[in-house]
Amino acid sequence: QLLADGRFHSGEELGAVLGVSRSAVWKCLRRLEEEYNVELFRVPGKGYRLAEPLSLLSYELSAAALARLGWQLHFRQTVDSTNAEALRLLRSGAAAPLVVIAESQTSGRGRRGRAWVSPASQNIYYTLTLKVFDGPQGLSGLSLVVGLAVLHALRRAGIQNAGLKWPNDIYADGKKIAGILLELTGDPADVCHVIIGIGINVNMTSSAKDIGQPWTSVRAQIGVMADRSALVNFLSEALHCYMERRMHEGFSSLRVEWEANNIWQGKRCTLSTGTREVKGLVLGVDEVGALRLLVDGKEQRFSGGELSLRLDHDS
Repeated sequence: QLLADGRFHSGEELGAVLGVSRSAVWKCLRRLEEEYNVELFRVPGKGYRLAEPLSLLSYELSAAALARLGWQLHFRQTVDSTNAEALRLLRSGAAAPLVVIAESQTSGRGRRGRAWVSPASQNIYYTLTLKVFDGPQGLSGLSLVVGLAVLHALRRAGIQNAGLKWPNDIYADGKKIAGILLELTGDPADVCHVIIGIGINVNMTSSAKDIGQPWTSVRAQIGVMADRSALVNFLSEALHCYMERRMHEGFSSLRVEWEANNIWQGKRCTLSTGTREVKGLVLGVDEVGALRLLVDGKEQRFSGGELSLRLDHDS
């Protein structure tokens, strides 16, 4: 937190604030570099500074915002994945609704087993866990509603050109800016919990590696470092609002809004089902969130967790 402003701070100054020796400060900074992969500059006579400022998350602000919504916050500095931590909390007896937020993930996960790049203190790694009582109907269109909430939060953060890609992605300027991973635990036909993982690229820089597709970030879109705590609170408020609407009115009441923000509406796409590929024109979604494709002149509908949609080059 002391270094987050990006300015130089001497070892003596840091030690005085923390109540430790300059040697202890040096050891702590070495550990920060190794464990969090942050870049530090050391200049004799000036001290230490980060390569660039950081926007750190605020437990106090997020906990207060979530308490107003009736949700409990579980904050972690480092975790393998926020979804995995949410599952562990459920198994240990924690009650839903609960939210897990982390500064970094060591094994972040996306859809279809892909890794989610999760550098420390740059993005948002957020999991909301809810109890679902009415079986498959209680999951109808859920990932699409979460997408609308993420989109709303991004627009509050200043990104007006973002849109949705069925079923779980948010794009800006044709590049991925956020993704959603839903996982179930319990009996889907009866009472279960849904674990909703959300990753948003916030202040991640172009130096990030190992991302297998074009991506962007809030910072890249608005031109300045974004306040991650503010965006977390925007996200929580939007999720609560859209979940309430879905609970009382169903996904069908949000269908028109989702289609209005569908970046591939009316475009030719290829849907991969794992065993085959289907080419068609995207018509939109139905009243439960299934994808509607015009295939060889006939409408077909598709839903499921392992489906993947990509844009045809000639569209």
